[in-house]
Amino acid sequence: MKQIKIAIIDDHDLFREGIKLVLGQIENFEVVFDTSSGFLFLDFLQNSLPDVVLMDINMPVIDGVETTQKALQLNADLKVIALTMFSDTTHYTQMIDAGIKGFILKKSNKFELQQAINAVYSGGNYFSQEIMQKLAFQSVNFASALNQFTHRELDVLHLVCKGLTTQEISDKLFISVKTVEVHRSNIFHKTDVRNICELIVWAIKNNYFSVE
Repeated sequence: MKQIKIAIIDDHDLFREGIKLVLGQIENFEVVFDTSSGFLFLDFLQNSLPDVVLMDINMPVIDGVETTQKALQLNADLKVIALTMFSDTTHYTQMIDAGIKGFILKKSNKFELQQAINAVYSGGNYFSQEIMQKLAFQSVNFASALNQFTHRELDVLHLVCKGLTTQEISDKLFISVKTVEVHRSNIFHKTDVRNICELIVWAIKNNYFSVE
């Protein structure tokens, strides 16, 4: 089983050490870097590439939003999960815009943390249900779809919102990966969103998907 290399960026030392301890108990997880500084993480990225990054939002000097933006400029394939408190609502959309692959609450348990890392590592997305419910009721400026979705686009939209990867959607719907990508591109255009995070929020706000 391949080791998943994880970096943790959080300015609370005890919390960061706690996550390292938890992740160290999971067989195929390896924490390859941890720091309290966004700048030190950006230096680390010059020569190394972790599989998944756990990124705190509120940090001094350079916060999680700016660190994520700069990190993705260095490597657009970086997979970042935002570590957040439930009250961090003002930063949710900023992290989405920065290009994260998911949100997880700091109060989450070991199982959910493991689930989130595995999902994002596999090419999917992961969002704490509590956060998605809160995002759905935020006043976010999403345009309504101007065109009706096709039946296949609705299928793809639903599976994207459930966190399936492009390959998993392809297998489930018996269509090619390229076809899934075309449908997803059409959905992005119709909903006027830029990424999967925005699409999931749009789908919840417009009753195309519900958080169970």
